[in-house]
Amino acid sequence: MPAAKILSPPPTPTDYFKIISPTLEIPSPDTGITVPVGILACQRDPFLRKIETTVIACHVSQPPSAPAGKKTKKAVAAPRLPNEPILEIVLHDTVIFPEGGGQPTDTGLITTSDGKAWLVLQAKRHGGHAVHYVKITEGDLDSALSVFAPGSSVTASLGPDDYDRRYDHMSMHTSQHLLSAVLETRLNLPTLSWSLTSSPSPCYVEVPRGMTVEEIRFIQSEANKLVFEGRRVYTEVEELDRVKTVVPAILESGRSAGKGLPSDYTGGVNRVVVIDGVDRNPCCGTHLPTIHNLQLFILPHTETMSRSSTTSARLYFLSGPRLIGYLTTTHEFLTSTASVLSCGAPSVPERVSQVVDERKKAEKRVTDLELDLAKHISSGLFHEALAGSVNDGYIFRKHLRRTDDSSNALSLLSAISVAFSEQITKTQTPYLLVLTSTPSAQTTNSTTVVMVIGSDDKEVRSLGDSLKSQLGVKGGGKGLKWSGKYIGVWKEKKEGGLVDDLLKDVQ
Repeated sequence: MPAAKILSPPPTPTDYFKIISPTLEIPSPDTGITVPVGILACQRDPFLRKIETTVIACHVSQPPSAPAGKKTKKAVAAPRLPNEPILEIVLHDTVIFPEGGGQPTDTGLITTSDGKAWLVLQAKRHGGHAVHYVKITEGDLDSALSVFAPGSSVTASLGPDDYDRRYDHMSMHTSQHLLSAVLETRLNLPTLSWSLTSSPSPCYVEVPRGMTVEEIRFIQSEANKLVFEGRRVYTEVEELDRVKTVVPAILESGRSAGKGLPSDYTGGVNRVVVIDGVDRNPCCGTHLPTIHNLQLFILPHTETMSRSSTTSARLYFLSGPRLIGYLTTTHEFLTSTASVLSCGAPSVPERVSQVVDERKKAEKRVTDLELDLAKHISSGLFHEALAGSVNDGYIFRKHLRRTDDSSNALSLLSAISVAFSEQITKTQTPYLLVLTSTPSAQTTNSTTVVMVIGSDDKEVRSLGDSLKSQLGVKGGGKGLKWSGKYIGVWKEKKEGGLVDDLLKDVQ
């Protein structure tokens, strides 16, 4: 994510992190007490990439196996834990953010005193503690437990890719606070939920109703006015008093609006993220110290979500590195399309419209020609049927073979069957007809279309059943028509010959 380097910020301001409670203190390393989630180093200074710290606890655990066939609902999937023992490590302090507040886990490194760097695959909050899930090098379990013994000195850090991941998450998270605040203050639309999706996809906020294009443009303009003003962002922390904790409002639909502390949080810290003069919200995530670089782009549409008797909508947005990436990719798509269409970029919409119109006209001409061809083929079949109808007990049986590379070969076969049936029915001549259409170049995944029509529904059903049982054709039908598909290489001497034999055997 090179865009994070383009937007490289100055050091975190000294007033970004504010302890407003006179009795709250950050535990010192010699106490053997871990710094609780809420005042971790990554939350005190979001740009800090490295910290010297000590191990508080370490043990080996076996990650539970994911239920078969069950997919995670999280928008950003954390890096998968290996299906083998891993280390769960609690440090005194850390720059590796544990998943929370809608923000995904950081990844990072822990370097031990012997100079070895250990991969941190995930970090999660357990109660009020940050737990690091560390990959064990194969066959190195004993040495791992030794170097991570409680009291051991280590360095927790973010590598270049880890920091780019963090910077992207911070950009989108802070932008979400800004967007939600403007939606609520300008249009009285509370945020029901939000999702920090995997990069480079847009993130979204969920609101109680859909929005017009004019409303979306208005919100985007209002948010970016604040961005251009460069409103600062800071955090206020104090000791947690659950009696005074604000409970999110409940809407008529039963959905909650706003943010609250997780019920399992035991860190004892209440942390509020403030966008100066714009928003105050409890949040444990990492945030940029200013919204100055977070120009916001909102996709000009909403996606309606229906839940039982209520309807809400998702509003998608981009900012920071993702916005730069989106603009870069969009420009590449535009210039590439312009090159293909041999026109300038501003002329692409008009040229695409012309191409679409020409394609529709071409498809109409093909349809008309196929109809004429179908009538011509059915006329030949009809006259062939009439030639033999003078004989007593005559049944017209025919296997019509075609080679067709179109994407809808069934359409032509259907047109032939309809035209033939309309003609032959008037003569009351009994018939049983098989039509097959095979592509010119075949592979094991090729599809041959098979159709059966006849004057007797029992004969049609009987032949269809034989095609399924002896040729493996998958299909079905009702009445005087049956159709199916054969997957694989269709050889006329083998598969085609078998169709001829089955056609003769139908009684």
